[in-house]
Amino acid sequence: MNTKTIIQLIDVFKSFGSQQVLKGVNLPIAEGKTTVIVGGSGQGKSLIIKHILGLMKPDSGKVLFDSREINKVSKKELMEIRMNFGVLFQNAALFDSMTVFDNVALPLRERTKKSEEEIMNIVHEKLSMMDLEGSDDKYPAQLSGGMRKRAGLARALVLNPKIIFFDEPTTGLDAAKSNEIYRVFFKTQAQLKYTSVIVSHDVPKILKLADYVALLHGGVVQGCLTPEEFQLSDNPLVKEYVETTMGSLYSSEMEEGI
Repeated sequence: MNTKTIIQLIDVFKSFGSQQVLKGVNLPIAEGKTTVIVGGSGQGKSLIIKHILGLMKPDSGKVLFDSREINKVSKKELMEIRMNFGVLFQNAALFDSMTVFDNVALPLRERTKKSEEEIMNIVHEKLSMMDLEGSDDKYPAQLSGGMRKRAGLARALVLNPKIIFFDEPTTGLDAAKSNEIYRVFFKTQAQLKYTSVIVSHDVPKILKLADYVALLHGGVVQGCLTPEEFQLSDNPLVKEYVETTMGSLYSSEMEEGI
């Protein structure tokens, strides 16, 4: 990677009882880029995000954010670090009893001292970015699946974080809605310049967004490669994953010499 590494996992191990899930994960996350973590179900992809957020501690190894070891900082420092993070959960995790406006405003009310007028302006700005104007007073149950995802992304962006984590962001959406969400991701990242970490099973579509792809298999990351390198890798595990998810025949710019 030629860009700055903003997050780094170094030899991270994690077990639950006798089950060892992460077996020495090494993963650099490049600042301002999109890193996609792929792999089969139960491999521990979401577990990587939980370690970066400081929701879990590794049994051994290090998780660094901007050269600071997340599991060695004080509780106050951890809260400060988390101000740099936004998360879009698999089901958007909106509060059913709160309106769209109040859902998006919640991080501002809980973690800043901004006035209600400032909060209103920021929330409307983010809802506008998501094409959700006029949805202030609606409740999550009144929104389509795609609209809920966009409302969740508006909330994730409301503190202008440096890094956004997406945990299976297109789960439950059809192809058209998935493509719509991907377009929103691309547009907002180009506009706000945040670093993006996406856990996804949606290969090959997700590769169009990726700057780097990391395959988690057997508790270990099998390289962090560009999409082209990933598709043409000689690593048997990467090669098998590509053929399983994309088929044995695919075209690439590298192969075609474009």
